[in-house]
Amino acid sequence: MKMLYRRFEPILEVTASIMPKACFEPCGAERWRDPFPMYRALRDDDPVHRVPDNGEGEDYWVLSRFEHVLASVVDARTFSSADGLTFHYGEMEKLGIEAPIVMMDPPAHTALRKLAIKRFTPQQVKALEPMLRAFVVERVERLREQGEGDVVAELLKPLPSLVVSHFLGVPSEDRALFDRWSSAIVAANAEGNLLEATEAVGEMFAYLNDLIEKRRREPGEDMISALVHGRLKGGEEVSLAKILGMGFTMVTGGNDTATGLLGGALELLSRHPEQRAGLAEEPERMKDALEEFLRLSSPVQGLARTATRDVTIEGTTIPAGRKVLLLYGSANRDEREFGGDAAECDVTRKVRRHLTFGYGPHHCIGAAAARLQASIALEELLRRCPEFSVDAEAGRYAAGPFVRRFEFLPFDAKGLA
Repeated sequence: MKMLYRRFEPILEVTASIMPKACFEPCGAERWRDPFPMYRALRDDDPVHRVPDNGEGEDYWVLSRFEHVLASVVDARTFSSADGLTFHYGEMEKLGIEAPIVMMDPPAHTALRKLAIKRFTPQQVKALEPMLRAFVVERVERLREQGEGDVVAELLKPLPSLVVSHFLGVPSEDRALFDRWSSAIVAANAEGNLLEATEAVGEMFAYLNDLIEKRRREPGEDMISALVHGRLKGGEEVSLAKILGMGFTMVTGGNDTATGLLGGALELLSRHPEQRAGLAEEPERMKDALEEFLRLSSPVQGLARTATRDVTIEGTTIPAGRKVLLLYGSANRDEREFGGDAAECDVTRKVRRHLTFGYGPHHCIGAAAARLQASIALEELLRRCPEFSVDAEAGRYAAGPFVRRFEFLPFDAKGLA
């Protein structure tokens, strides 16, 4: 065997020298269980990585280091959102709808964002706490009484749906209907194929259209009212298409991401029972712990932009017009930014910054609401089920190459009387 190896050793060395040191393959479902070795190989060996043409002219580039991803998300002139956020080309034409706010660039994006964010002030978000806490307590107590169950179905999925419905001004009697549409749209969006949810999108848009007309007559404190009665720069009204697009963005961006954050946090606490116990004893430490959970879970693992000009990074040039996938999930574990233990969970870590909510012009307008609902859910779980655990190995990840989240996660409220 040794003689055989020596005979082929020169060939093996040459082959190794010409083979790429790292590669990227989109994840989804079971492949979400551990994409992190792939991310690290990209960061270390090929931080400006080209995914070859798939035969349909759809080659794209992948950025995996924190500094490169951060620089890209704040530079909307060079890395545009206007051609969509997936690594597929021509997606806006396929959808056949006017671009929602997440697929707009400044200054048009900025003007619309200023109106929407009026309903996400710290005071308005804080006012949600009693409603959210009552909802969470009811759901946690149900899990506590049962002793076990699917925490996604019981808590992690319905909680963010409640928050999104609230901000859109959906009446409580319509929320079950709205939840059904949201589930179908979120599932299709996660797989990057909204064409599979055209019926749900159509029904939701019809509902929102009626709600918009109602808010014209009877304004409320919701985001739709802010857009209906607001004015863009120059004094023009917000178009119906833009308001519908904002509702669409809230549904697709506010549901599965919060589910992903909470599922990731419960997995981390189950893997580190000593840290779980510490937080249960000192709940005032939750603020720092939550930033660590946000960093490590990174529900949106990556979104794409389109290069508007040739741009050179680390000596490699990305041509104008090509898609660039920004790997937030990799950037948030970059040892160059977070230290040698970046992959480890440490609820005492002082996280200075992370990319879970994006950065710059497209920083998530619902970030404060996401933090609030996650804090309340974790506080009540630790208060009422201090020795809980989830079985991540038996958990099932959702399909789709962009959002990493459990769609099923067994929960055990052990240690209770």
